[in-house]
This record gives sequence, C-alpha cells and structure tokens, in this order.
Amino acid sequence: MRDSSGDLEQVHVRGMNRRSLRLEMVAGLAAALVFPAAAASAQSVATQTSMTVTTSDRAGQTKAAILMSVTGADGLPATGAVDIEEGGRRLAEVALNPTGQASTVLTMPGGEHSLRAVFGGDATHLASTSLSTRVQALTGTTPGFQLTLAPVAPSELPLVLTAGNAGTIDVTIVPVNPSALTSPMFVTLSCSGLPNQSSCTFTPESVEILPTTPTSCPAGSPAAACPPVSSMVLQTQAAGTAAKAMPPGGRGSGPVAWAILLPGMLGLGGLAWGARRRAWLNRLALVALVGLVTMLGTTGCNPRYYYFHHGPPTNLATPSGTYTVTVTGQSSNGISAITQNTTMVLTVQ
Repeated sequence: MRDSSGDLEQVHVRGMNRRSLRLEMVAGLAAALVFPAAAASAQSVATQTSMTVTTSDRAGQTKAAILMSVTGADGLPATGAVDIEEGGRRLAEVALNPTGQASTVLTMPGGEHSLRAVFGGDATHLASTSLSTRVQALTGTTPGFQLTLAPVAPSELPLVLTAGNAGTIDVTIVPVNPSALTSPMFVTLSCSGLPNQSSCTFTPESVEILPTTPTSCPAGSPAAACPPVSSMVLQTQAAGTAAKAMPPGGRGSGPVAWAILLPGMLGLGGLAWGARRRAWLNRLALVALVGLVTMLGTTGCNPRYYYFHHGPPTNLATPSGTYTVTVTGQSSNGISAITQNTTMVLTVQ
C-alpha cells in the first residue's frame, strides 16, 4: 500500500520550487530593467561649462586671465581637466579643482581671438563646451611666438600613463610677426611641474624661426608649409631593484686594504704601550687614534664606498596622482627676452 502522505509532501515541495523559480525570474527581469537604466543615467549626467576672460595690457602684450567652471546637472562639480581652444588648436589644458573650477593666464598675440573652454567628460559627467569669448589683443609688429599642444601617444588629453610608460606630445611653435625679424629667432623648450622619478625631453630642443616661417597650417599641408613642431616625450619610471655593484678591483681589494690597515693598527698599539712611559708618546697616540677613526669613517660611510659594496638603491616608481605640467618656450627677438608658457595635465596610475 502506497504512502499517500509522502506523495503529497513531494508535490508540495515541487510547487514551492516552481513559485520560487518564478519569483527569481521576475526579480531578475526587474533588475535587468532597472539597474542598467540607473547605471546608464549615472554615466550620462549633463554638464555646463562656462568661461570668463579678463584682459590686461602689459609691456605691449595682452594677458588673458581665464576662469573656467564645469558643473553637472546633478549639482556636483565635475572632475578631470578642461582645455582652452582657439580654432581647433589647444592653447592650454588645466586641471579642475575640487569645486569644478580652473584658471590660467595666457599671453595673446596681437589681433582678435575667439576662445572657448572644452570639458572632455569624466566617469559620471558628459562632455560640454562653453560659449566662445572674443578677446582683442594689442596689435604690434614685434616678433614673437605662441605654443600649442597636440597629443600623439596616447592620442587624448589629459595624458594618462602607467608608471614606467612614456607619452608623446607635439608642441607647435606658432610664429607671431615673423616678417619683422632681422635675424633668426631660436626658441628653447623646457618643462616643469613633473612628478618625482619622471623626465621630459624635446626633439628638437631648440627651434629656429625665420622671417619666412609659416604662421598657420592649412589642412593637408606638408610639414615644410607649417609652423615648426617639437616632439615632447614624458617618461615615467616603474619600481625595480638594481643589481649590486662590484667593488673596484674585484675581491682582490680586500687583502690590499688589510695590508695598509694592519701595520697602522700594530703601530698604534705600540704607541699606546709606549705611552705609559713617555708623555709625548701619549699625545702622539691620541693624534694617531683620531686619524685612524677619521680614515675608517670616511672609508666605510661615504656614498662611493656604500655604492660599491652595497649597490645602488632600489628604483622608486613615479608617484601616482594628477599633475599640471608647464611647457615653456624662451627666446629673444633681438630687443627683449620672450617667455611663453602653456600647461597640460598628466595623470600617473
């Protein structure tokens, strides 16, 4: 005779399993509909970028003090960097502070300019561009130049590098009034603001500007018909351990050292023994002791000794963080010294 109570219990369990399965399917469907939308909205917060420009004339040049602000529709400040562009050329890049603002000062060539601030977006905010702002700079005939930046590898700014990798930026030197030059003008490039354990190199480091050097570069033009460009390489450093250096002369230097030190120590011992009988030997022994201690200290503790017997220290990695790198061009137009700066943002991971 079959046990009907056992059959009923199995049917009840199967019914509960089916209901649980249906509930899990409904919950999964709801999550698929709700959470992706929430994630997408978190990645799609609109932003508004604004820019204010204040100009002042100093020593025949126009300085433009630029203040930029990027805010999200969620009311939170954006992070990252904002670019200052003119006609598709990147004049500078500045990192946003915790309040979503950034500022810089640019020297503007003579004439009328149209500037705009471009925010490239961050993990939660979309990109946005400010309205164009017109800037009228003093017009003159004095030769000069302006610097612009273009990323090569990686191909986007801000430049993001892992410690140990390198990045390349093209720095274009745009001549200003080159026809007024009476002799070639050489612009020397340098950079500052780099983190520790990193470096920058320019190829070429010095650029020549002639009266015939082009001031613009129409699309599709060869390099000879464009302003000169220098390739800037930013190199970071990964952590690593250097091999231990060998002492000069190999292992044979040990017996030589003992051949010099042992007679000296024996002589010092004799002087100390004789010092009990003669006062002048006591003073001489003291002088010899001081000399021996000084020699041992300068031998065992100086950096050269440490390097040869312990090897170079461990290579430190470039510290992670976000840095503002300033690119500087220095020259002379034959009348006065010229210095032009631009900035970019480097992030080391």
